[in-house]
Amino acid sequence: MGKKLYIGGINYDTTEEAMKDFFSEAGTVESADIIMDKMTGRSRGFGFVEYATPEEAQKAIEMFDGKELDGRTLKVSEARPPRQDRP
Repeated sequence: MGKKLYIGGINYDTTEEAMKDFFSEAGTVESADIIMDKMTGRSRGFGFVEYATPEEAQKAIEMFDGKELDGRTLKVSEARPPRQDRP
């Protein structure tokens, strides 16, 4: 089972494809999603990357937390469960 990471501080001009390429250095990226504002269609500045294994996800946290992508410093951490799944 894969592991999902939260990515904060994404540049508004960064594409999902660019993010997937950047994070693939740490392992097999299953998906890369940038959250978009429904009203403006513009990036909200955060997203999620899912790795094939928890080991690759941990490696990505160590490699990319605090690193720069497209001029912005990224915050990379383990994603929390969706609100309806939280106790």
